[in-house]
Amino acid sequence: MRKYVRRVLAAANVRGEVENVERLAQVIEDADVDAIALVGDLAGKEKKAEGYRAVFKALAKLNKPAFYVPGPNDAPVHEYLREAYNIEVVFPFLHGVHGTFGFGPGYVAFAGMGGEIVDDPDFVREEVQALRYPGWEAEYRLKVLRELKDYQKVFLFATQPLHKGLGEAGSEVVAELIKTYAPRLAIVAGPNLPGPDLKHEMLGTTLVVMPGSLAEGDFSVIDLHTQKIETGNVR
Repeated sequence: MRKYVRRVLAAANVRGEVENVERLAQVIEDADVDAIALVGDLAGKEKKAEGYRAVFKALAKLNKPAFYVPGPNDAPVHEYLREAYNIEVVFPFLHGVHGTFGFGPGYVAFAGMGGEIVDDPDFVREEVQALRYPGWEAEYRLKVLRELKDYQKVFLFATQPLHKGLGEAGSEVVAELIKTYAPRLAIVAGPNLPGPDLKHEMLGTTLVVMPGSLAEGDFSVIDLHTQKIETGNVR
């Protein structure tokens, strides 16, 4: 067993599909996974608290360090925060990194911001009907990363970054955060459009991966050293 994080299993938008989380157990064994990262909507549309609880319990059974941020539809935020806190007291290897960070084995820091990040600085944050934050809040919450210069970083966002070079829409703030802190890997949720949400690209020196929706069974496994990606489906 490695004492550092090399291979990360990533997925987006679980949307309460607990069985698909449970099916990751075989993937973890077969793909020699060291850590798990989930981005985007975690619970289903109804009974959010129960949905979070079920997803977190299934994640705990995988017995690997796990890091996650909520999606725009994971509102109200107090239900997410309460359930995330409760599960992390019992299973300290689970880490919600919404607006904060957590350490993985071997000097790897996972950090991120959930919900939709809006570039307009005058946007008023929303956490009741949906999770939406002005870009400056993401910048402020993650400024602590300046103190973690010696750590390899993995970023988790529910909002994809703007990529001017490829002409792709997204958040300019997220793109700037990636350029500023130069994480080895950034895992982002897709735009919630029809079709598979699996793709990857380079943004500066950072590998940006849209790992696919776990609600549809999709996932990606990324090697932090080689930046190689394997994709699969648990169904």
